[in-house]
Amino acid sequence: MQRIVRGIAFGFTLLLTGLTLFMVLAYLLWPIYSRWGATDREVSMPVPGDDLYPNPSIVSTRAITIQAPAAQVWPWLVQMGGSGRGGLYSYDWLENLFGCNMHSVDRIVPELQNLKLGDEISLHPAAPGMPVLAITPGEALSLGGKEMMVWSFYVEPIDEQTSRLIIRSRYNVPKNAGGFIGTRLFLAPIHFIMEERMMRGIRSRAEALQA
Repeated sequence: MQRIVRGIAFGFTLLLTGLTLFMVLAYLLWPIYSRWGATDREVSMPVPGDDLYPNPSIVSTRAITIQAPAAQVWPWLVQMGGSGRGGLYSYDWLENLFGCNMHSVDRIVPELQNLKLGDEISLHPAAPGMPVLAITPGEALSLGGKEMMVWSFYVEPIDEQTSRLIIRSRYNVPKNAGGFIGTRLFLAPIHFIMEERMMRGIRSRAEALQA
């Protein structure tokens, strides 16, 4: 019995140590991963959707260069989502461990290309979808809600064969609440891990289509 108790105590200590280390790294590395891939200009410039919540408590801006025109990047964005949509092009296996029903496709699905204002993007079957708050076809898409966060996607043409995908997240979390600490040190770094994979997933798909 003592061996079992010691094993449980050791496991709990190990878990607590790992969680603490994760949060410390999340705090120290925030200046890096909050702007992964983005230039100074992209971090400071306005992105469509910023006006939906002008005074966020937490902001991240991330970007990636895609060797494909904006017109070939956009279709992957409008078909995003779970429960029969195109997936999030991230770690499906990890999302599905939590029942997200996410299955990222490797093709453009014509029937999912008519996204419009007010439509909802499902992230989990048991949770409310993220509504489309703003959309400019071929250019910009903003999801979420002003009471929690705004998740904006902007495709910027560089030339006829190259574009930049810029993703900005604006969190509405009171700075004096425990929720701010949880978001800043736990939710935000997890969001980065999934979003970074999403950006690479969109890039590989768009470039394969271009090739």
